[in-house]
Amino acid sequence: MRKVIAAINMTLDGICDHTTGIPDEDLHQHYAELIDKSGVLLYGRTTYQLMQFWQTLLNNPSGIKSMNDFALSIDKIPKIVFSQTLKNTEWNSAELATKDLEKEVLELKQQLGKDILIGSRSLIIQLINLNLIDEFQICIYPMLEGKGLPLFDKINDRTIFRLLKTKIFDSGAIVLYYEPAQQQTTN
Repeated sequence: MRKVIAAINMTLDGICDHTTGIPDEDLHQHYAELIDKSGVLLYGRTTYQLMQFWQTLLNNPSGIKSMNDFALSIDKIPKIVFSQTLKNTEWNSAELATKDLEKEVLELKQQLGKDILIGSRSLIIQLINLNLIDEFQICIYPMLEGKGLPLFDKINDRTIFRLLKTKIFDSGAIVLYYEPAQQQTTN
């Protein structure tokens, strides 16, 4: 069975916004490698539209190898976008979801193949509440944002996690790898 991995960034104060943070070459390389080892990437509309930035580097490389490598990785991986408003994805490797999130994820988990990545805050929250995330890979930037959307918002139930490992970057960012330690329990 394929694992569902929530891979996302946040600041020390819990803010999750793809336009904040301090990405560097090491982090771009880390995420390119994660994507290369995965089979599909699920996005909500807002995050997907932010990620379309990487399409511009395919035809007009940045001159920074790690950014160009990330652009190639994200271009290759199949993407499923959950949106009520988009009519098309404007990206050859992306398609609009035809099923609701729960049904899509349950079907993907049953298929053979590499792991399923979740890269959108809204999808992560929904999948936490559906108890469908097998692993969290949370990159914490060493900064306080002070404003924005908290990553863990509107969570229905308490969940305990077990730390699997950590990865520390020279920038001070750290990726925490967690898995749910037990079933969710309602408070």
